[in-house]
Amino acid sequence: MERMYVWRNDEEAATWAAGTSVAIYSNISLDSLHAMYDENVRSAQLSDKLNRFVFSVYTREGVHIGSCDYREVNPVTRAATIGIAIMDKGYWSKGYGTDTLQVLLRFLFNKLNLNRVQLDTWSGNARAIRAYEKCGFVVEGRLRQNEYVDGQYYDTIMMGLLREDFFRNK
Repeated sequence: MERMYVWRNDEEAATWAAGTSVAIYSNISLDSLHAMYDENVRSAQLSDKLNRFVFSVYTREGVHIGSCDYREVNPVTRAATIGIAIMDKGYWSKGYGTDTLQVLLRFLFNKLNLNRVQLDTWSGNARAIRAYEKCGFVVEGRLRQNEYVDGQYYDTIMMGLLREDFFRNK
């Protein structure tokens, strides 16, 4: 929790992780983070756990470097939305994001039997877009000037990956 507090209040790390939502994502106290976590744990039902789950990301050496999640699971279409944030700047641009995505996608396609995974990011986040494309995601849509980051408008980039495409490339 203490690392999340530091990362979320680091302007650069928070901006890359949250884009337009950085003002809501950051500037949060450690007590507020603990309260949010406690409330989520207390109020979570079994159905919530099937529809949303957050994982901490660690290196093989046991260093906590970020988080990833899945949410909005649709049991009819077998689709979900994912997110990832490598927050420790010392691990940026070293393949940890791509590796994390690969592990998360194998879990979602193999264990949860999903057929489709989707995500969105802002067009200025080229490092994230490259990691998504390496894992097989394709751009499926664009919301023009839908993001506002550091005084500039960016597009929201919507990307998707189908199970068959993920395994075709393996």
